[in-house]
Amino acid sequence: MTKMHSYEATTTWTGANDEGTRTYNSYTRDYTVAVSGKADILGSSDPAFRGDPTRHNPEDMLVASVSSCHMLWYLHLCAVNGVVVTSYEDTALGEMSEGEGGAGKFERITLRPRITITAESDMEKAMTLHHEANEKCFVANSLNCPVDHEPDITVG
Repeated sequence: MTKMHSYEATTTWTGANDEGTRTYNSYTRDYTVAVSGKADILGSSDPAFRGDPTRHNPEDMLVASVSSCHMLWYLHLCAVNGVVVTSYEDTALGEMSEGEGGAGKFERITLRPRITITAESDMEKAMTLHHEANEKCFVANSLNCPVDHEPDITVG
């Protein structure tokens, strides 16, 4: 039986200034994302598209979503497979192409987690669990670009 889960977020544009979208330059791309009971996310477009470089942009948030979803699945799989992870940090990279007329798409996302496991843990198992984590990741399963993995696992 399939379980359904719902997620609701409210995105509010905050960049109307005095003129709204009277011209391409008359407004900012700033917005706020609100999820009930959680801290707001201050967003904007990428600076290449007239955005505020101090705010999160949708592309940053997509890459971060894939990275964090994969990490959470990976940690779960390690826990149930006897691999003890003591640290995990991922510097993920998303590559997006922009075509004629400004339309774009992500071509790939590469996760590059640096992981430390205990000496008693199975290194081979720790490596193979990335494939399973990718298969289970809700966000990666929703994308139409590949998500690659370049893990660096050390024993600590």
